[in-house]
Amino acid sequence: MTDRKLLASLSKLGLPMFEPDEELNVNATLAAVVESHDTRLWEGFPVLLANAAENYQFAPEQVSQRLMGEEEKDLFQRLILMSGSLFLNYHLSFPWWNKLQNSFSKKDKTLIKKWKSDLAKNQTLKFNGAELDPERLKGLFELYFEEKAEKGRRLKEKYEEFSLEYALSQVFSPKQKELFKKKLEGLLLTKTEREYFSRTVKKKVVALANSELHSLSKKLLGL
Repeated sequence: MTDRKLLASLSKLGLPMFEPDEELNVNATLAAVVESHDTRLWEGFPVLLANAAENYQFAPEQVSQRLMGEEEKDLFQRLILMSGSLFLNYHLSFPWWNKLQNSFSKKDKTLIKKWKSDLAKNQTLKFNGAELDPERLKGLFELYFEEKAEKGRRLKEKYEEFSLEYALSQVFSPKQKELFKKKLEGLLLTKTEREYFSRTVKKKVVALANSELHSLSKKLLGL
């Protein structure tokens, strides 16, 4: 197995820090999407833009420099305005977007409002000879936020799991923690384990369940 394949395999097995290091040039990618003239990619442009800006790598001037000709540069500007109309449709506000809006002309801002209205009415967005489906635009963007929310939820759960593991380790020995979890999950204990649980672990559990002790502990910690 080559080093590259090994790193990729390690990443898939849960070690993403060993993923092959290929730095993504977000500005080059955005420029390529503009030049593709593929409406499916353009309908995903607001998602690409939000992700690129979230990682603090998006630089409009760098994207524009990669585009050849005024027509492509104008198209890039239109895609940014279209993305803005979608953000406004969901009442979203980003610091980078607010800053970018300062460079928009009155005509640009009028176009954003029009497209926002079109999105609300599920009317096709038209520019530069292209037609973008409002439902696909919104669907892709909603999926992006759902996945982002799910990622946040998983991180919160993982933090809580680590926090619980730490707390259990402060109270129980490794063997006691194992029996605590087995009992909690309803797994069968051997005769020796049942006796040890009743003699040692249960006493600690009873103490932890005492509401007065819990209250005094919080008071002591100033919580």
